[in-house]
Amino acid sequence: MNRTPLILLFLLFMVVLNTEGALRRIVFSPNDTIPTSNDSLLVSLNDSIVNPDSLGLSLDSLAKKDSVIKGDIDTLIYASATDSILFFTKQKRIEIYNDAIVKYRTTELKSGRIIVYMETSNLDAYATEIDSAGYLVKKQKPELVDGKDKYYGEVMKYNFKTKKGYITYASTDNQEASYSGVKIKKMDDKNYFVEGGFYTTCDHDPPHYGFVCTQMKVIPDEQLIGKWIWLTFGGVPFPIPLPFAVIPLQKGRRSGLLAPAFGSRTGYGRYLSRFGYYWAINDYLDLTVTGDYYTRGGWGLNGSFRYAKRYDFTGYVEAGYSNLTQGEETDPDKSVEKNWRLRLVHNQPLTPDSRIDANIEFVSSDYIRQNSSNYNDLLRNNIYSNITYFQNFENLGAGLSVNYSREQELESGNISEVLPNIAFTKSVFYPFRSDDITNEQAWYEKLGVSYSGQFQNNRKNILGVLDVRGGFRHNINLSVSPKVGYINFTPNVSYQELWYNKQIERTSIYIPGPLGSNMMSSYLYSLMGTNALTDSIVTNDVDKLGFVRTFRVGITATTKLYGMFPVDALGVAALRHTIIPTLSYDYQPDFAADGWGYFNSYTDVTGKQVKYSKYEREIFGGASMGEQQNLRLGISNIFEIKTKPDLTDTTSKEKKIQLLNFNAAMSYNFAADSLKLSNLFLDYRTQILDFLSLSGSAVFSPYVWDANGRELNKFLISEGEGLVQLRNFNFSASAILIADKAKETGATDSVDVKEKVYYQNRNYQGLYADVDPDFSIPWSLNLSFNYNENRVTPIQVLKYTTLRADLNFNLTKYWKFSLGGSYDFENKEFAAPQIVVSRDLHCWIMNFIWNPIGTYTGYRFEIKVKAPQLQDLKLEKSDNFFSGRR
Repeated sequence: MNRTPLILLFLLFMVVLNTEGALRRIVFSPNDTIPTSNDSLLVSLNDSIVNPDSLGLSLDSLAKKDSVIKGDIDTLIYASATDSILFFTKQKRIEIYNDAIVKYRTTELKSGRIIVYMETSNLDAYATEIDSAGYLVKKQKPELVDGKDKYYGEVMKYNFKTKKGYITYASTDNQEASYSGVKIKKMDDKNYFVEGGFYTTCDHDPPHYGFVCTQMKVIPDEQLIGKWIWLTFGGVPFPIPLPFAVIPLQKGRRSGLLAPAFGSRTGYGRYLSRFGYYWAINDYLDLTVTGDYYTRGGWGLNGSFRYAKRYDFTGYVEAGYSNLTQGEETDPDKSVEKNWRLRLVHNQPLTPDSRIDANIEFVSSDYIRQNSSNYNDLLRNNIYSNITYFQNFENLGAGLSVNYSREQELESGNISEVLPNIAFTKSVFYPFRSDDITNEQAWYEKLGVSYSGQFQNNRKNILGVLDVRGGFRHNINLSVSPKVGYINFTPNVSYQELWYNKQIERTSIYIPGPLGSNMMSSYLYSLMGTNALTDSIVTNDVDKLGFVRTFRVGITATTKLYGMFPVDALGVAALRHTIIPTLSYDYQPDFAADGWGYFNSYTDVTGKQVKYSKYEREIFGGASMGEQQNLRLGISNIFEIKTKPDLTDTTSKEKKIQLLNFNAAMSYNFAADSLKLSNLFLDYRTQILDFLSLSGSAVFSPYVWDANGRELNKFLISEGEGLVQLRNFNFSASAILIADKAKETGATDSVDVKEKVYYQNRNYQGLYADVDPDFSIPWSLNLSFNYNENRVTPIQVLKYTTLRADLNFNLTKYWKFSLGGSYDFENKEFAAPQIVVSRDLHCWIMNFIWNPIGTYTGYRFEIKVKAPQLQDLKLEKSDNFFSGRR
């Protein structure tokens, strides 16, 4: 009979009845069944010492389940080990061996050996080497996880209650940086002192660079403060130390100084730029102020104020001023240029149905040229500003918008403003439709009415002359859409009314010719008549209310024809061809007739009456001249394929892919006295998979041209010169090819649409690139080709042919090349080429940007740390990079 369970129960019972309150030492061993000490309890988890089956327990229940310890500490401590846990009752001490783990609230400690002192709440952890059968297995160093912080070391002392302690030969790290030291002492949750510290953002072992300092203070998630710091590369220190340094540790925005950039600029001397301060005011606001200084007296000041509140509003205000001096004080051609810039961007949804968006920029003519380093900005010729308020009346099916827009030409300085532009639209409604939708609708119930109204006031400042014009425009459209068989008929009436407060008067003034004005000249004029005179046309504005009322009536018929062609090959089920013919007729009277009152006339020097529109200068124009009776025929062709689902994939479905859109249109004006037949207009577009897009258009004329390119009222076919001749042709093609992202495991990820748009629009890099190159994309290619041919006369042909290419590829895993530029085939020259070479240096990155030819030539070389908290740790060199810098 096995007496071991009875002995075990008896011994445990005696322990409970012990009047001293101390646990006796119990050793479970095949040879030792009697306690050998009276101060401790040893629980051994080695199967060679105790047979778990004899106790009715499994080995897993002893090795894997946590022991619960409770003493003077205000909560439970969970402890586990794979070897043994010793309880020293008199000393109130616990010793844990082999893969020891102690958990207390959010703190977890792992080590080879851990000692817990229950009275003082202290804890000691030591690195141990575990031998099994005489062989070295592993070295278990202390590892402390305190909240989100993790620490490693050789010896660790820690207090659970005060959360104070120290670690010898310790280190800690997070996703972005790590620091270590001979000893790390924790004073509280917000203060750590490090002796013999080392800080780095490099995760290589050993680190490629770092900061070595004798004394270091760390405030987690805020900053690291060091005293007498040496910057080391590969363990070799830079010979000159820094007396102190403050390194930010917090993620996201943080206040601090902005390190300057140094360089030289032709004509202005050496400069120090972008030196300033960034102030993270709060979670919603921040402010950046930077300054530039040139050794020859120039200076600049820039500021940016940003604000954002999620779901409410976002925006920023930017301002800049520069006072640049070119040349020395004694130079006779010394010049001083003062330029400025102000920009405001604001976006705010006011209600679910209204919002306001503003993008306003005011800039002096030379500010961008003198201060910007962004190639795309330097190529801008116009500055656009816009403010829009929009209100949607969903219940009424209407919308209201109030807009201000401004356009500034940088070369000439001309400014055009629209202040304001108020537009109101009412979508189609059916005034005669009944509420009963069960019965078939009568034809008048299908009558739809839509309205749009607009008030616009234009201000143009051309060469210092201000011209202000405004007006109202009303549009009312009535249409009915009955269906007869397979044909949709749409009769329609369009009415437009324009209100103006100005109109023009035009007169002809006769000017004597070169004969003079004496009596002999008068006699010669009487003999020669008007042949000796010239006339000058004078146009004056007249402040007078005027109304222009025009209308147009028409009818449109359209249908669809389908053709299906089964393919059943190469994964294609069928090909579908859709033809959409459209035939329309519209009529508009001749509003230049005297009865309408929209035109006046003057008599020229030959005595001929010349008609002109009284409202031709107004913002919406006047009435058109000549009667219109147009019959228009248009044909649209759509080619599509339907793919077959993959039978091996249960989630696969058939897809419809559009191959080609091809449209043709032509019209005939019955009321015209000549050139009744219009030109033939063709256009097409196609998308091949997701990477190739083709489009183009062509205009063909059926008439004979004269030597000046004017069309004569003669058909080409009647002259034996063919049916039509080309007037204009345009073709464009673009392709975007991006390789899949490469993972370290060898798998790939597809590149999403946002990245494709990024690579498509990233034509140039400026002086300070916002985004570092992505080495995970092996290569990408963006091609765009444009060809335009315009035949001005039969012998004069204007051609425009350009090819734009942007190639990015990894020469090796760590070398990336970017080549970009365009070529003009007509002028046989390159335009704005750029070469970018990047090298991934693990925790550093190198960029070399070179513009070899063009107006803004130059280069820039930089080596910088990748980590955002050390973004100002870099080496730079540039020479005439563009004409300015930011």
